[in-house]
Formats: sequence, C-alpha cells, structure tokens
Amino acid sequence: MRQARPDELHLLAAIEIDAFWALHEAGAVNCDPTSLPLDVLKQSLAEQLLFVAVDIVDQPFGFLAGIRKDGSVHIAELDVVRRWQKRGVGRRLMEAAIAAARTQSAVGVTLTTDRHAAFNAPFYASVGFRILDDEERPAVLTQILENEFAHGADPARRVAMVLWF
Repeated sequence: MRQARPDELHLLAAIEIDAFWALHEAGAVNCDPTSLPLDVLKQSLAEQLLFVAVDIVDQPFGFLAGIRKDGSVHIAELDVVRRWQKRGVGRRLMEAAIAAARTQSAVGVTLTTDRHAAFNAPFYASVGFRILDDEERPAVLTQILENEFAHGADPARRVAMVLWF
C-alpha cells in the first residue's frame, strides 16, 4: 500500500473496469463500465488521497481515490481487480484513506455505494461507516447520488455513508 504516482494514473481505469464486473455479477450495476475522469484522479493525487495496492513488482492491482469535499474526504472510487478480491486489500486501502483523512484534519469520510452487495455497504459498515438518512445527508452527497441515478444507478440500491471523526 502506498501513494500513487503520476505515471500510474493511466493504469487505474483497467483496475476499475475489471472490478466493475464483480459489481455487475452481484446485481449492483446494470450499465456499461466506466472509469473515473482523469481530472478526478489528478485531484486525488494532488490532495495525497490516491492510494494503490501493488504486487511484488510494484504494479498496482487496486486503488482508492479520495477527494476533499466540504471538510470531509469523499471516497470517489475503491477498486481491486477480481483475482485479488476477498484478501483484505480493500480494507487496507480504506484504512489508509481514513488515516490520511485524520492527518489532514477532515471531519470524516463519506462515500456512496450499493446497499446490498456484500463488498459494498455491509463491508463499509464493518469499517465503521453508517448509512445516512435523507434528512441528515449533506447536500453534496445528495448531488452525487442524483448524478449516479442520472447515469443509470438504481435509487433503491444506492446509499450515502459516513464515518465521522
């Protein structure tokens, strides 16, 4: 686990698309795979919130991209290629992001995710996150969810979660 380097940004889309198929198989998505825009990855890198999991030859096989939003760190993406899933890699990436958020004096960590897939909301709950009710959800998370719905995400399955410090 380490901070990503600028020369690795082009590798992250392939990781994201590979991990997408696990979500698809779990019924969490029913659209075509997409990847984070390069400007989001660059922002995450600049904010020192882009972490990669690497193999023995230092090749990334998982990543977490966080960005600062309204005093919190928002997890824009967390992906691990399927052959490395279920080995604690996602948990270690999330722990690195949480530690960085604390170091950067963020008020917490936020994310949006699928309510039902075991490696989504139930996983994040095991790390300490909780689902936000509509009334307590910050406007920025409502906007993110609405954007996800506009791009085909199922409103019955998507939730916003938070880990406040």
